[in-house]
Amino acid sequence: MNKTITKALAALAAFGTALPALAAPSINKGDTAWMLVATLLVIMMSIPGLALFYGGLVRAKNMLSVLVQVFTIFSLVIVLWCLYGYSLAFTQGNAFIGGFDRLFLNGIWDPVAGTFSMAATFSKETMIPEFVFVAFQGTFAAITCGLIVGAFAERARFAAVMLFVVLWFTFGYLPVAHMVWFWAGPDAITDAASLATVTENAGYLWQHGALDFAGGTVVHINAAVAGLVGAYVIGKRIGYGREHMAPHSLTMTMVGASLLWVGWFGFNAGSALEAGDIAALAFINTLLATAAATVSWVVGEWIFKGKPSMLGAASGAVSGLVAITPAAGFVGPMGGLVIGLLAGIICLWGVNGLKRMLGADDSLDVFGVHGVGGILGALLTGVFASPQLGGQGIWDYTINAMSKAEYSIAGQLWVQAQAVGITIVWSALVAFVAFKLVDIVIGLRVPEDQEREGLDVTSHGESAYHS
Repeated sequence: MNKTITKALAALAAFGTALPALAAPSINKGDTAWMLVATLLVIMMSIPGLALFYGGLVRAKNMLSVLVQVFTIFSLVIVLWCLYGYSLAFTQGNAFIGGFDRLFLNGIWDPVAGTFSMAATFSKETMIPEFVFVAFQGTFAAITCGLIVGAFAERARFAAVMLFVVLWFTFGYLPVAHMVWFWAGPDAITDAASLATVTENAGYLWQHGALDFAGGTVVHINAAVAGLVGAYVIGKRIGYGREHMAPHSLTMTMVGASLLWVGWFGFNAGSALEAGDIAALAFINTLLATAAATVSWVVGEWIFKGKPSMLGAASGAVSGLVAITPAAGFVGPMGGLVIGLLAGIICLWGVNGLKRMLGADDSLDVFGVHGVGGILGALLTGVFASPQLGGQGIWDYTINAMSKAEYSIAGQLWVQAQAVGITIVWSALVAFVAFKLVDIVIGLRVPEDQEREGLDVTSHGESAYHS
């Protein structure tokens, strides 16, 4: 269990006192406005950002299929999120999954009283409407599921992809989100009773002190592992390693990567849930780490391959965005700089050396960028969150704020490693079972003749280009 929770409970038991009373929280219009903008930015990351980034990386005959998959997955997951996903991820249940208190978004709006329930911001001093929190977190779930398809692009049945997403979202994404992010529900911690509620209902990884500001484990490692499993189960593309499979439009990929970068400010800075100092810290870290990763990837590629490429610059930017995600609100800017520089070089190896070692046809390098970058970022969060290195420390419930006392880099690194390991094992297990079930029910892969002709025409009866 997180030692700060244990410490807080021990203090309350010893002195028989409640936590210092906080001012009654109220909806803050500025924070609410920022969170609405942040939510829109994350939507833009997915559609059109991720769709164009992925679409440009495939062959022209499969461009439309990728756009359709990302667009439809986003829509499907938002529906599932509002029906039951939000409730299972963010309401009290046990350490591994939530309950059904918010099934169909029930209980957020009281038609008799004419009031909305509220969700706490990072500081716990102000609140935002819970509907805004629902929408914001829903976009995280949607883009996570969309990320997966890049690993087995150009060969999977559309219906199979949709059915897999339903299964993996339900049994893969929701438990990990609950384990990492659920700790206080929609209410602020104001007294001993609410602190006890946190202790009893907090997610398993949160209880053990895992730090993940905006989704290194929940989003990137989770999606990348599922994608890698899919690449193994579905198999390699016809002609892989023999035929030319270069991206058909790096222009599209560059536009998509740029939209991802801009949208990521909503992803990371928005995870503070308020327009305050932590949001500002996450913002500058997202800017700096991404730029650093772009530079290090391009330089590394220049040295080892002889030429810097547009694909390398775009991939470097995404690797930096991925790596800084779990650390964004916890590390100082120089920590963010180091994370970005390392992400560019290590993810460059991830899409080259590691990819050859794994032997999977990860079409769009989902694991090489999101998996490797997410693991690197999650581990380095434990290092650079240290106050000695300019970080914010960890949350201390006794003072209801970030604490810089008693921070152990080795101890936190071990906690982060456990969070990474649990996420990898759980995502891989759920993904494997889900893929096998889908294969039994409807089949995962399109027939060979359809794959050769391209999924745009054979699966959707349309073409991305007509000349």
